[in-house]
Amino acid sequence: MFKIKKQLSKLYLSSVLGNLSLTGAWVAILAARGYSLVEIGIAETVFHITSLIFEIPSGVLADVFGRKKMLIVSSIMRMIGNIVMIFSDSLFMVCLSIAFQALSYNSSSGSGDALAYDSLKIAKMEDKFEKYESNQLIIYRICSGLSTLCAGFALFIGHRIAYGTDLIMCAAQIFVLSSLREVYASEPQNNPKSGLGAKLVGCFKESLSFLRQVGKAMGLMMCNSLVGAVDILLLFFLQAKLPEKGIPQWVLGFALLFMEMGGVVGSKLILKLPKLSFRQVYALAAALVLAGFLVEHSPLWAVMALGGFTAAAGDDALQVRTNAILQDMFPSEQRATLTSVESFTFSVIMIVLSPLAGFVFTYW
Repeated sequence: MFKIKKQLSKLYLSSVLGNLSLTGAWVAILAARGYSLVEIGIAETVFHITSLIFEIPSGVLADVFGRKKMLIVSSIMRMIGNIVMIFSDSLFMVCLSIAFQALSYNSSSGSGDALAYDSLKIAKMEDKFEKYESNQLIIYRICSGLSTLCAGFALFIGHRIAYGTDLIMCAAQIFVLSSLREVYASEPQNNPKSGLGAKLVGCFKESLSFLRQVGKAMGLMMCNSLVGAVDILLLFFLQAKLPEKGIPQWVLGFALLFMEMGGVVGSKLILKLPKLSFRQVYALAAALVLAGFLVEHSPLWAVMALGGFTAAAGDDALQVRTNAILQDMFPSEQRATLTSVESFTFSVIMIVLSPLAGFVFTYW
């Protein structure tokens, strides 16, 4: 008998292990190592160029070979990225490490949600996916906040030890992932006699066909990605901008944690507002993120931190509602691929905005 609670618990635990790290404030770590905001923006661009290339293929691989396997591959890519960062002594090696972190993100971005939704669908509980997505974002924000709270400690012990401890978390995550059950709400339609290449191409073509037929899905992805990109860039660069505004070093970690908690508030609040239309949720989220961006120019670091909190709340509220709508629309056999398309659109937007944001946050 399929035990849905056990399956979801393992996915939650995997998320904790995947997001709890001493290297969460990687922007602050790179800044402390002497890298400029422009160089950090370049590294961020490398992340999203890598994602742009591998995001959709990773989703196809997950749908063809299994979501569980790709989640394990994600942890392996993260371990390789950590090892490269430990030995990095140039911007090139930093970017190489970031590229492996992008591959880790690609391998898990569509796989986790696809496995969770199909698990819930088999248990006839797919209406609970919005709550699952909310819980996942809360885990992400809390773990990210705790990780950035340790920013001062990470700077004290040095990046090599900080990334070394993350290797232990990766090993534990692989152990948890290996006990997951692979499920599909419906059997893949690929001909079992088809070759590997034919299966991959078939899955990709079917996904594109779906997007052409349901243009609304692509519109939802673009709207969500745009708001999310502005919020992510704001929180990233505030790690470096807050110290410039005079925030005490011992307060920095708490300020970063406070900003991440905005996402927790947004994720929980949206569950209380089921009757709000997507347009209303989008308008509210966009307004909150824009407000956060504007107060980034305040001379007071406390006001800047409040802006980060506000932006995170709007971003996560929109993310929960958007993902729930999209998963209801996606066919099971292309679920990971189509979820990866959303991450693909996010990467396209980030490639454009990342270097621009580095310039804006440095000189404006």
